Amino acid sequence: MSRLVAAFDTHQFIKQMVATGFTEEQAETQVRLLTDILGYQLSTKADVIKMDARLLELQRDIKEIDAKIETTKADLQRDIKGLDSKTETTKAELQRDIKELELRMVIKMGAMIIGGIGLLFGLMRAWPLPVQYVPPPGQELRLPTPNPVQPNQPLPTPTR
Repeated sequence: MSRLVAAFDTHQFIKQMVATGFTEEQAETQVRLLTDILGYQLSTKADVIKMDARLLELQRDIKEIDAKIETTKADLQRDIKGLDSKTETTKAELQRDIKELELRMVIKMGAMIIGGIGLLFGLMRAWPLPVQYVPPPGQELRLPTPNPVQPNQPLPTPTR
């Protein structure tokens, strides 16, 4: 029960109510209702002081939280800037690596082409194609007269 209810003289209240025409039972019921209201629904100075103290505590807590938020925000911004610079560095490194790979591919393709050409020339040298004579335009192609081959005589070697 609050101090306000303790300061309320219930006996005096009941006497005044009976004097004005209420029955004793009606007066006691009203006293009980008033003490309930005064005890539980009204705030005393002590209640207000407690609420003020709690409000001050909450305001202090809010300020601490705000300070932590600002610190965290600054940390996050610093971290983001660090990540941005790392991202740029990584991007530059990747671009350099891509150019290096492209150059390697060009070199390997060039080597493969040169190797293929070398292989082709080697095959052409190992198995040469017969040379055919094509006369200039306007000239007739005349075949040489065949020489009779004598038995036990070697065959002539072709010329290029």
